[in-house]
Amino acid sequence: MNSVERYTATPKLMPLAGGIGVLGLLATAAGYFVDPRVTGHSYLLAFAYWAGISIASLIMVAIFHTAKATWMTVLRRVMETMAVSIPLFAVLFLGLIPALKHIYPWFPGSELVNSLSEMEREHLGHKQHGYLNPTFFAVRQVIYFGVWIFVSHRLHSLSTRQDEDGQLARTASLRKWSPGSLPFLALTITFASFDWMMSLTPLWFSTIFGVYYFTGSFLAVFCLLTIVSVNAQGHNLYGNLVKPSHFHNLGKLMLGFTAFWAYIAFSQFFLIWIANLPEEAPWYHTRIATGWRGLSISLFFLHFLLPFAILLSRNLKLQPRKLAVVAVYLLVIHAVDLYWLIWPALSPEHPSFHWTLVTAFLGVGGVSIAFALFRIRGRYTLPVKDPYIAESLRYVQP
Repeated sequence: MNSVERYTATPKLMPLAGGIGVLGLLATAAGYFVDPRVTGHSYLLAFAYWAGISIASLIMVAIFHTAKATWMTVLRRVMETMAVSIPLFAVLFLGLIPALKHIYPWFPGSELVNSLSEMEREHLGHKQHGYLNPTFFAVRQVIYFGVWIFVSHRLHSLSTRQDEDGQLARTASLRKWSPGSLPFLALTITFASFDWMMSLTPLWFSTIFGVYYFTGSFLAVFCLLTIVSVNAQGHNLYGNLVKPSHFHNLGKLMLGFTAFWAYIAFSQFFLIWIANLPEEAPWYHTRIATGWRGLSISLFFLHFLLPFAILLSRNLKLQPRKLAVVAVYLLVIHAVDLYWLIWPALSPEHPSFHWTLVTAFLGVGGVSIAFALFRIRGRYTLPVKDPYIAESLRYVQP
């Protein structure tokens, strides 16, 4: 691996992403003073989208180490870098705090509590107050980000230190820490999804909502990894070393998580529909018996049937640039899916649009991309002294 150099950063990409991000966040902050409720929902959507990718990247790194998968070693550093960007999202989460009372009915002083019936307010005040209160909410966020930051830093530092000393003990440590961290990562992202999105409608609950959220985020990780790998061409980048067999595996993972998303989405809908409980049914009633019905039906075709049919093609998965086009499409659909999860809490009658949706998405996305480029600057874009890197570079699809 002597021919691989440290990443010196694409001259214009990091400042461009950072500049777009800062401008987007400033515009979103201005929108908060105009309409805090709409802006709060826009910022939550953008935060859930980009933070979900970062957290899912961390979980996938831990899963690959646990499974002792060697084919993805050449791709691992990109996921590690996405994961080690989590401290930025801890900072960005602070931007959501002023909007809490404008988007969550359970938050003290929220004007949204007036939209609830007397029975719903009593239920919220007596049965759920122990969990949905500002103090415990804040404690949970500290726990979530504390776990994510600790694990991401630990896995990233072990990997990058091996670039310098080449010690095999680093690999052993990675394979020891990863399986032990997975239960904590799974629980924290599940409860985070409850706090961030499910509590927008506090009387509604789904035990598999967390799985729904991180399944979509896993799919987004492999889409983004595909796009980055296709475009990571250069003398100090890893893209030239990625083979069609690696892209074929990424395509299979995209196909698998497309199907798994559909399975979880249908399971959640079917269980709630057949039970027909008054606490659960209204959430889906809003999405299938109002102006949201068209988008709900469209997600079935656009998020499942269309990409599933396309990704069945083996030839497409062996053509990186065509696969990257599908990846871009799925990243857009993932954003639409989160819009479908979040926006009905703001506009239950029908879908609507607000300009802060764009500014918040570009703001959070821009600064997170710039931060990731900053974290990998001066480092190798692949684990050059990993004992399995040569095997990964020789990988051939069986």
